[in-house]
Amino acid sequence: MKRFLTILCLTLFVTGFAAAQVRVGGTLYVSVKTISLKAGTGFFSGTKGTLNLGDQVTVIQISGKNVEVRSVRNTSLTGWTSSGNFTTKQIVTGTSSTATAKEVALAGKGFNQDVEQSYRNQQRNLNYADVDRVETITVSETDLKRFLDEGRLKTGE
Repeated sequence: MKRFLTILCLTLFVTGFAAAQVRVGGTLYVSVKTISLKAGTGFFSGTKGTLNLGDQVTVIQISGKNVEVRSVRNTSLTGWTSSGNFTTKQIVTGTSSTATAKEVALAGKGFNQDVEQSYRNQQRNLNYADVDRVETITVSETDLKRFLDEGRLKTGE
Protein backbone atom coordinates (compact mmCIF):
# COMPACT_ATOMS: atom_id res chain seq x y z
CA MET A 1 0.00 0.00 0.00
CA LYS A 2 2.85 2.35 0.87
CA ARG A 3 4.44 1.69 -2.52
CA PHE A 4 1.13 2.42 -4.27
CA LEU A 5 0.73 5.73 -2.44
CA THR A 6 4.31 6.70 -3.27
CA ILE A 7 3.77 5.96 -6.96
CA LEU A 8 0.46 7.83 -6.92
CA CYS A 9 2.06 10.90 -5.31
CA LEU A 10 4.93 10.88 -7.79
CA THR A 11 2.52 10.53 -10.71
CA LEU A 12 0.45 13.47 -9.49
CA PHE A 13 3.60 15.55 -8.98
CA VAL A 14 4.93 14.80 -12.47
CA THR A 15 1.50 15.45 -14.03
CA GLY A 16 1.21 18.74 -12.17
CA PHE A 17 4.72 19.74 -13.20
CA ALA A 18 4.02 18.91 -16.85
CA ALA A 19 0.74 20.81 -16.79
CA ALA A 20 2.51 23.82 -15.28
CA GLN A 21 4.72 23.97 -18.38
CA VAL A 22 1.73 24.40 -20.72
CA ARG A 23 1.28 28.10 -21.47
CA VAL A 24 -0.51 30.15 -24.08
CA GLY A 25 1.83 30.73 -27.02
CA GLY A 26 4.05 27.84 -25.91
CA THR A 27 5.28 25.05 -28.15
CA LEU A 28 4.34 21.43 -27.48
CA TYR A 29 4.88 18.12 -29.26
CA VAL A 30 2.41 15.25 -29.61
CA SER A 31 3.57 12.44 -27.30
CA VAL A 32 1.03 9.76 -28.31
CA LYS A 33 0.52 7.87 -31.57
CA THR A 34 -2.46 9.94 -32.77
CA ILE A 35 -4.89 12.41 -31.26
CA SER A 36 -8.14 13.90 -32.49
CA LEU A 37 -8.51 17.65 -32.33
CA LYS A 38 -12.05 18.53 -31.28
CA ALA A 39 -14.28 21.56 -31.89
CA GLY A 40 -14.75 21.92 -28.12
CA THR A 41 -13.58 20.49 -24.82
CA GLY A 42 -16.33 17.85 -24.64
CA PHE A 43 -15.41 14.26 -25.43
CA PHE A 44 -18.11 14.01 -28.08
CA SER A 45 -17.38 17.38 -29.70
CA GLY A 46 -16.92 17.12 -33.46
CA THR A 47 -13.50 16.07 -34.70
CA LYS A 48 -11.70 18.75 -36.72
CA GLY A 49 -8.60 16.74 -37.57
CA THR A 50 -5.82 14.57 -36.22
CA LEU A 51 -2.22 14.98 -35.16
CA ASN A 52 0.47 12.32 -35.04
CA LEU A 53 3.36 11.48 -32.75
CA GLY A 54 5.98 14.24 -32.83
CA ASP A 55 3.79 16.89 -34.50
CA GLN A 56 4.56 20.39 -33.23
CA VAL A 57 1.76 22.66 -32.04
CA THR A 58 1.31 26.11 -30.54
CA VAL A 59 -1.01 26.57 -27.55
CA ILE A 60 -3.86 28.99 -28.29
CA GLN A 61 -5.75 28.75 -24.99
CA ILE A 62 -6.07 26.59 -21.89
CA SER A 63 -9.23 25.40 -20.13
CA GLY A 64 -8.53 23.18 -17.15
CA LYS A 65 -6.79 20.03 -18.40
CA ASN A 66 -7.64 20.83 -22.01
CA VAL A 67 -5.71 22.95 -24.48
CA GLU A 68 -6.65 24.47 -27.79
CA VAL A 69 -3.72 24.11 -30.16
CA ARG A 70 -2.71 25.05 -33.70
CA SER A 71 -0.63 22.72 -35.83
CA VAL A 72 2.66 24.28 -36.91
CA ARG A 73 2.72 22.14 -40.08
CA ASN A 74 -0.88 22.96 -41.04
CA THR A 75 -1.79 26.32 -39.48
CA SER A 76 -5.45 25.98 -40.52
CA LEU A 77 -5.77 22.93 -38.23
CA THR A 78 -6.81 23.95 -34.71
CA GLY A 79 -8.73 22.18 -32.00
CA TRP A 80 -9.07 21.06 -28.40
CA THR A 81 -7.56 18.03 -26.70
CA SER A 82 -6.13 16.98 -23.34
CA SER A 83 -2.83 18.57 -22.33
CA GLY A 84 -1.72 15.06 -21.32
CA ASN A 85 -1.27 14.24 -25.01
CA PHE A 86 1.74 16.55 -25.28
CA THR A 87 5.29 17.00 -24.09
CA THR A 88 7.56 20.03 -24.11
CA LYS A 89 10.39 17.88 -25.46
CA GLN A 90 10.77 17.47 -29.21
CA ILE A 91 10.19 13.92 -30.42
CA VAL A 92 12.21 12.69 -33.37
CA THR A 93 10.41 10.11 -35.49
CA GLY A 94 10.87 8.35 -38.78
CA THR A 95 13.89 6.07 -38.38
CA SER A 96 13.90 2.37 -37.66
CA SER A 97 15.69 3.01 -34.37
CA THR A 98 13.05 5.35 -32.95
CA ALA A 99 10.88 4.22 -30.07
CA THR A 100 7.27 3.30 -30.66
CA ALA A 101 4.56 5.68 -29.49
CA LYS A 102 3.74 3.22 -26.70
CA GLU A 103 7.38 3.18 -25.55
CA VAL A 104 7.55 6.98 -25.60
CA ALA A 105 4.37 7.29 -23.53
CA LEU A 106 5.48 4.69 -21.01
CA ALA A 107 8.99 6.14 -20.75
CA GLY A 108 7.45 9.53 -20.00
CA LYS A 109 5.77 7.88 -17.03
CA GLY A 110 9.01 6.25 -15.86
CA PHE A 111 8.20 2.84 -17.31
CA ASN A 112 10.77 1.15 -19.54
CA GLN A 113 11.83 -2.35 -20.61
CA ASP A 114 13.89 -2.86 -17.43
CA VAL A 115 10.95 -1.94 -15.20
CA GLU A 116 8.64 -4.22 -17.18
CA GLN A 117 11.11 -7.11 -16.91
CA SER A 118 11.35 -6.51 -13.16
CA TYR A 119 7.54 -6.73 -12.87
CA ARG A 120 7.56 -9.90 -14.96
CA ASN A 121 10.19 -11.47 -12.70
CA GLN A 122 8.35 -10.51 -9.50
CA GLN A 123 4.90 -11.50 -10.74
CA ARG A 124 5.43 -14.57 -12.90
CA ASN A 125 1.74 -15.53 -12.70
CA LEU A 126 0.56 -12.37 -14.50
CA ASN A 127 -0.49 -12.79 -18.12
CA TYR A 128 1.05 -9.91 -20.06
CA ALA A 129 -0.18 -11.33 -23.39
CA ASP A 130 -3.75 -10.60 -22.31
CA VAL A 131 -2.79 -7.05 -21.34
CA ASP A 132 -1.20 -6.54 -24.76
CA ARG A 133 -4.31 -7.97 -26.45
CA VAL A 134 -6.67 -5.71 -24.46
CA GLU A 135 -4.59 -2.67 -25.41
CA THR A 136 -5.34 -3.34 -29.09
CA ILE A 137 -9.12 -3.11 -28.62
CA THR A 138 -10.60 0.08 -30.03
CA VAL A 139 -14.13 1.43 -29.87
CA SER A 140 -15.31 4.14 -32.23
CA GLU A 141 -16.79 7.33 -30.79
CA THR A 142 -20.06 6.51 -32.57
CA ASP A 143 -20.29 3.11 -30.88
CA LEU A 144 -19.37 4.59 -27.52
CA LYS A 145 -21.98 7.34 -27.84
CA ARG A 146 -24.64 4.78 -28.81
CA PHE A 147 -23.68 2.62 -25.80
CA LEU A 148 -24.04 5.59 -23.45
CA ASP A 149 -27.34 6.68 -24.99
CA GLU A 150 -28.89 3.20 -24.99
CA GLY A 151 -27.79 2.62 -21.40
CA ARG A 152 -29.09 6.07 -20.40
CA LEU A 153 -25.67 6.88 -18.97
CA LYS A 154 -24.45 10.42 -18.41
CA THR A 155 -21.49 11.60 -20.43
CA GLY A 156 -20.09 13.78 -17.66
CA GLU A 157 -19.88 16.82 -19.92
